[in-house]
Amino acid sequence: MLIIKDLSKKYYNKTALRKVTLNFEPGKIYGLLGPNGSGKTTLMKVVAGLHKQNSGEVLINNMELSHKTKAYVSYMPTENFLYDSFKVRDLLKFYKDMYDDFRKDYAEELLCNIDINLNYKIANLSSGQVGKVKSVLALSRDADIYMLDEPLNGVDILSRDTILDIIIRSYNENKIIIISTHLVGEIEKILDSVIFLKDGSVELLGEVEELRQSHQLSVENLYKEVYKDV
Repeated sequence: MLIIKDLSKKYYNKTALRKVTLNFEPGKIYGLLGPNGSGKTTLMKVVAGLHKQNSGEVLINNMELSHKTKAYVSYMPTENFLYDSFKVRDLLKFYKDMYDDFRKDYAEELLCNIDINLNYKIANLSSGQVGKVKSVLALSRDADIYMLDEPLNGVDILSRDTILDIIIRSYNENKIIIISTHLVGEIEKILDSVIFLKDGSVELLGEVEELRQSHQLSVENLYKEVYKDV
């Protein structure tokens, strides 16, 4: 469903991605791991159609990147993009108007389950609540690929657990979920596969259980080993 071949991306004199080749299969939750500056966000933005690669190829459902492939991807940036003046219910209406595949009833159900009142004003939400709302919005689209960029950043521990629960609940064997993070210990329990990016290149990748057995390390400790010199 998602194939990346020899993908490279430069910003002026800085190389953000170097000949990255990856295959993503439906029915899996992928961890895109690495410290800041490793290329995680750039990779996601290229796949989402927000940035143009310098070379290489990205295929989504056997189609090259275009305005058409954007419909298959639900991307959640790490920044808080919510309008402070909106209430939560205004955001749901906005998303419904913006995206034909937005499942408003599903979003309302998720928000109700995590005690987010639709009449809450965005400006009055805590950072944890903002993180939850952002995740719900992204995962309530009926997309083929979900990409969440650092969904646990700036979020308290209890809210992190809630966000992970939202991700698990939204899992579907026909979908791909890709989560970028450097908070590996929090998230490795829900991951099927991991990709370690280092200086824009793939340093290590594989199935979580296979990596644990072959290296005799948790993913968190493997992360520390891979990036010990960074």
